[in-house]
Amino acid sequence: MLAQERHELILRSLRRHGRLRVADLVAELGVSAITVRRDLAELDSAGLLRRVHGGAIGTGTADQGARGSQLTIGIIVPSAASYYSDVIRGAEAMADRYGARLVLGVSGYDATMERDRIDKVLGIGVAGLLISTALGDGDADRLDSRLDEIDVPVVLMERAFGFPHVNREYDHVRTDHAYGAMLALRHFVALGHRRIAINLQATVTAYWLRSGIEKAAKALGVEVFLSPVDLPMRGDDPGAIAQLDAFLAECESFGTRAVLVHSDEHGARLVERAMELGLRVPEDLAVIAYNDVTASLAVVPLTAISPARRALGETACDLLLRKLQSPTTPTQHLSLLPTLNIRTSCGAPGILVPG
Repeated sequence: MLAQERHELILRSLRRHGRLRVADLVAELGVSAITVRRDLAELDSAGLLRRVHGGAIGTGTADQGARGSQLTIGIIVPSAASYYSDVIRGAEAMADRYGARLVLGVSGYDATMERDRIDKVLGIGVAGLLISTALGDGDADRLDSRLDEIDVPVVLMERAFGFPHVNREYDHVRTDHAYGAMLALRHFVALGHRRIAINLQATVTAYWLRSGIEKAAKALGVEVFLSPVDLPMRGDDPGAIAQLDAFLAECESFGTRAVLVHSDEHGARLVERAMELGLRVPEDLAVIAYNDVTASLAVVPLTAISPARRALGETACDLLLRKLQSPTTPTQHLSLLPTLNIRTSCGAPGILVPG
């Protein structure tokens, strides 16, 4: 995450809570305490907040309690960084349109911490809750009863839990990641590729990507190879290099020049290593990344599948606020389609690179 993005999140959190603790920011931003303190010092120097022992407060003296009559909703996410930063921005923008206030809780992909965050957010009296749980759909059988115990309207984000894993029907808004996988394979096929290597990280998204890859490969009549190699996001240590080289060797053995990588950072590092070994991108290795958070910033800008992250936050928040206005509104299951952003790493149809 860039410093400017961290600063935006810090100031947004300060507006919500009135006071910040370094320890909480470390968990929310996923960075070190040193980085947080440096960010606070820079914002203090700019006159945007005032540093105090252990954290920061706002520069004004206005009573934050004046917001007491404002409609407040909670949002619980696994991380405030990267993918979810745009989701949060979208939800906050929609809440602002309704004149509502958004309160953030971050679980860190930890189910125990998530329970604590849910309890704290509910404890301030929120009218409803947006939540992307620490566990994804592939781990639905591990859900405990806490979700069903929430006594305010709930809208799930990027989750689609249903019977028998939960005891009630939830509104949800999710990205159709299976469709995103299909988009990537279709683009490869349009470029003449018939064999495609896949590298997925162990994330909640991988559950849907695998499903989409399997269906798309069958429909398109292409061969795919799902690699077990755990690609690094960064690093030049021997272990990281060995993993990158192992995956490139798998691609050569499989006879492919087309690679779908989840996520951007892993794809960017793979491209760097391929170029170090003398491979040309996209001529010798065509790469599509999944997420499109930082894909455009890679050494070779990455063609990427881009989920509608901000729109997801906006749509989920709008759905919750309309639910609060009209509780009898039918339960809705909404899917947003990701898009393909074509860049240098895997060009446009018409430039055929057989592989």
